[in-house]
Amino acid sequence: MTTYDISQLPAPVQDYIRALETQVSTLNERILLLEEQFRLAQSKRFAPSSEKLKDRVFDEAEQTAQANADDEDGDEAFALPETGLPSADAPASAKRGRKPLPANLPRTRIEYDLPEDRKICPCCSGELHRMGEEVTEQLHIEVKASVLQHARLKYACRHCERHGVRTPIVTAPMPAQPLPGSHAGASMLAAVTTGKFVDGTPLYRMEEVLARARIAVGRGTLANWIIRPAELHYQRLVDALRKTLLSQPLIHGDETTVQVLKEPGRAAQSTSYMWVYRSAEDCAEPVVLFDYQPGRGQQYPQAMLAAYDGMLMTDGYAAWRTLEGPTQFGCLAHARRMFMEALKAQKKPGGRAAQALAYFQALYQVETLAKVEMPAGQTRADYRYRLRQQHSVPLLNAFKAWLDELAPQTLPKSLLGKAIGYARNQWDYLSRYVTDGRAPIDNNVIERDIRPFCTGRKSWLFSDSVAGAKASAMVYSLMLTCRACGVEPYEYLLHVLTELPQRSPEADVTDLLPFRYAEQLKVRAATP
Repeated sequence: MTTYDISQLPAPVQDYIRALETQVSTLNERILLLEEQFRLAQSKRFAPSSEKLKDRVFDEAEQTAQANADDEDGDEAFALPETGLPSADAPASAKRGRKPLPANLPRTRIEYDLPEDRKICPCCSGELHRMGEEVTEQLHIEVKASVLQHARLKYACRHCERHGVRTPIVTAPMPAQPLPGSHAGASMLAAVTTGKFVDGTPLYRMEEVLARARIAVGRGTLANWIIRPAELHYQRLVDALRKTLLSQPLIHGDETTVQVLKEPGRAAQSTSYMWVYRSAEDCAEPVVLFDYQPGRGQQYPQAMLAAYDGMLMTDGYAAWRTLEGPTQFGCLAHARRMFMEALKAQKKPGGRAAQALAYFQALYQVETLAKVEMPAGQTRADYRYRLRQQHSVPLLNAFKAWLDELAPQTLPKSLLGKAIGYARNQWDYLSRYVTDGRAPIDNNVIERDIRPFCTGRKSWLFSDSVAGAKASAMVYSLMLTCRACGVEPYEYLLHVLTELPQRSPEADVTDLLPFRYAEQLKVRAATP
């Protein structure tokens, strides 16, 4: 292409040409960004949503040719620092085939015997004797509703009936019920609650299920069976969970959206939030706490974590950074996710986004190595700290230098530029985990706890009232804490709704928390 020297042209013409060149350059950058956004949108819509790196071998020849022709990515010169980190082992393949039915399920024996006229040998006509049996197990579930009639016997005095002015009547007491005056017992309340918040079944579907059994219960009644127990009973447990959480050395924090239709002073389309807090993944007393709030301002985590001075793991949202008490850590998975999006938006796989992901892969390999059997005489935190100092610190130093070198060469508004900018801005928080063996590398544990809420939200869509949103926060706190403790949620709620009404408002309820209930179950199982 022929180039022209514009220095001989009049000054107005030169200015006009330079303005056109600037405009063309800006438009070209805009086109590149739009194409990138389009490819990312196509990937989110049609490609698998997994963030795992997989080798794409269907166009291996084309990739090799393009990689050799593209010198700006510098794939051949790129190499991770050598720290002696062992290579990742291949994941163990899951065993296939039918799994046996749980041994703890009760068994009902059904025997099938031959009729008497067939207990004769077909060979010699002699009498057959029983030599054994062939047992086949089949899963059987009965779904049925029943009515509990609480008959309170009444007693009166015959003598007073005949001779007294007043006849005293004594009625046998009845245990306090979770909802006084309601048709729903503890088992029904537990079933409705777990149906919505564990299984994700909307209330209108439960109404239809009950209607098939000729039980007329409306959605409003079902909602009341969730909200009222939360107000009467669950709040005491949530308060105890909060005290336990604030006493622990590490807290994970995150937030997600929720819609509340009837919130005073706000439109039905307004966005509210569930703030979520969680203890460490390997904590002996796991706690997951949902806190409903109408907004996303910094005052909400400040109120929840007031006076907390432990470790706090969050993403890069600015509201978390306003907390001055805790030592803050950044989520490396969040930073990795941005590079993954940049990789998905590229015209071809590989390049600088893939190089960044190679750093993340090596850093996570260190964490995997820290989970295997450790040397004798070391704690898990000390072992993890030693591995991080040996492997993670050199990797992070090289990664930071790579980011600083690449930042001026990348469009800031591109997906790769945004990923690099985020990593550099949050670097102090992202790299701080190597200073403490107790600190996690990312916030994935709490994101896994938020996922059931997000999945259920797709079914029930919104909360009708603020009371419903607060009740949802309490129930999700209990249900996901149960999951963290390995406790079956229906059995736990049935236990709580049976036991809590019998206790005074001032009574201690810490023995009813999910991790305490799990300890009680272990003791019962070990008791002959």
